[in-house]
Amino acid sequence: NKDDKIRIAEKLAEAGVHRIEAGMPAVSDQDKEAIIELAKRDLGDTEIFAFARCMKKDVQLALECGVDGIVIEIPSSEHIIKNAYKWPLEKAIELSIEATQFAKENGLYTVFFPIDGSRADIDWFLDVIVRVATEGHMDALAVVDTFGGLNPHSVPYLVKKIKERIDKPLEAHFHDDFGLGAANTLMGLASGIEVAHTTITGVGERAGNAPYEDVVLSLLTMYNKDIGIDVSKFYEISKLMQEKAKLNIRPNRPIVGDTVFNVESGIITSWVENCGDENRLELSPFLPELVGNYPTKIIFGKNNGIPNVTFGLDTMGWEATDDEKMEILMKIKEKSFDVKGAISLEDFKEIAGKVLGK
Repeated sequence: NKDDKIRIAEKLAEAGVHRIEAGMPAVSDQDKEAIIELAKRDLGDTEIFAFARCMKKDVQLALECGVDGIVIEIPSSEHIIKNAYKWPLEKAIELSIEATQFAKENGLYTVFFPIDGSRADIDWFLDVIVRVATEGHMDALAVVDTFGGLNPHSVPYLVKKIKERIDKPLEAHFHDDFGLGAANTLMGLASGIEVAHTTITGVGERAGNAPYEDVVLSLLTMYNKDIGIDVSKFYEISKLMQEKAKLNIRPNRPIVGDTVFNVESGIITSWVENCGDENRLELSPFLPELVGNYPTKIIFGKNNGIPNVTFGLDTMGWEATDDEKMEILMKIKEKSFDVKGAISLEDFKEIAGKVLGK
């Protein structure tokens, strides 16, 4: 709702996100009111954009919101125009030209967003964007992979072919249907795309969009590109989105999952002890606090070894012989198989207490 959307947007702005595409005013009054409110606020360097169909009335609604820019969508593959929209092909082009010209006349930064461009016949697609760029208007072109069907090897080729035909800034809008949204986005940026469209923890239609956490953290840690976004806010913002959007994510989801820094393996538990605070990057590729997540946590389960038992006993302040530790370990594994997962510290305490007569 309006209040949720504003709260999430404020958190993104605090983290330094450059642009917030705050929604489509035509969707609902609450969406429109949220966009109006955000456009009024001083959010620092964060720009507020609206999303629109290629219709003058949608562009007019965006204008009424007072946004900095607009993303205007239109179908761009021949098959989706014919089969999904039931339009003659020329209608899509005419609407695009009319709507983008109207946006330009009213001073909106305009991103032209050709739906399903990645599945279009490439010659048809290139001809369409050239016509819109010359007869209509675009300040930037979104390279849109609506159904996540691009692969990383194809992205540089597509970018190259587009740049041969138009001289406009490009923006990557890649979905995650094959789990390649972030990888394709990074490849796009490496190939000359300048803007990445992403969502919080990959929320979105079907499998969602490229997650901004994955893209930004990869840029920072793998490519040494700090784009000014505070990655320590990632966990907090993801939890807020999960709450407000009723978004369920797997517990070991990269970066923002609740269990991604848990350690169950016996051998890795021994690493925790051996590495201490100064060598914690032996345990994970980045530190939990970098992204605001929980510290590394040793847990109890079927993959445990004696180091986990020793850790648990130290936590309790108890001592045990080697034979007692082995007995505790076997009972932990047995309990873990029964519950089909990890067991709690309280479970450990009960098991160890019975073995040790506590």
